[in-house]
Amino acid sequence: LINTLALYVAVHVVPGVDYHGGPGGILVVAAVFGLVNATVRPLLALLTCPLVLGTLGLFLFVINALMLLLTGWLSNHLALGFRVTGFGAAFWGGLLISLVSLFLSIVVGVKEVRVTRIP
Repeated sequence: LINTLALYVAVHVVPGVDYHGGPGGILVVAAVFGLVNATVRPLLALLTCPLVLGTLGLFLFVINALMLLLTGWLSNHLALGFRVTGFGAAFWGGLLISLVSLFLSIVVGVKEVRVTRIP
């Protein structure tokens, strides 16, 4: 849900990140985005580890942009109505999605669950 809200914000704020579809469709786009981030992103980060280290982590912003571009490409081929036009839009969209996701994760937060044993 956090990715869905972050994508929704990016669609409304970043020019070049567009979504034309129903409310349920953005959930599918968020699922595609989550799947791309869970599978492709770690592999790409591993392969570009020297670049990430050499730029003190700044290359991760480029990886975020590439993941958003890939999500847009997949969504286009799956006819989900989500589109990212160009690297600039993907860069700013990825940055905004990261910030919104971070903020929402902090706000929602997972509280520590204590389990007490009954004697």
